[in-house]
Amino acid sequence: MKWRKVCCLPENSKFGPLDLKVDDENIVRMTVDEYEAIRLIDLEGFTQEECAKQMDVARTTVQGIYAEARKKIAESLVNGKVLLIEGGEYRLCEGFGNGCGRGCRRHRHGWRFAGSDRGD
Repeated sequence: MKWRKVCCLPENSKFGPLDLKVDDENIVRMTVDEYEAIRLIDLEGFTQEECAKQMDVARTTVQGIYAEARKKIAESLVNGKVLLIEGGEYRLCEGFGNGCGRGCRRHRHGWRFAGSDRGD
């Protein structure tokens, strides 16, 4: 499997009902690369082709990642489950170089080092 390039880890990795008992029955797990596809396409306005280039994967790969991520968001919202973002097949970008730029949060905020996983 090819690693998917992700600009940074999410600032918050758990979402959902505040009063819900958190157990395996009430959790939907989204991978970091699924989160990145949602961020790039739905928030940044990328096409699936642009997202694929940014993540350094095929467009068909992004299409599958994106579809799975949206299904997980819907399951969390409709069924009142906690959405937990963790794991996946990804590597963090360094904030500069080929492919970094329009959609890269590190580049946009001027982060230029990889001293920590989050870049901050």
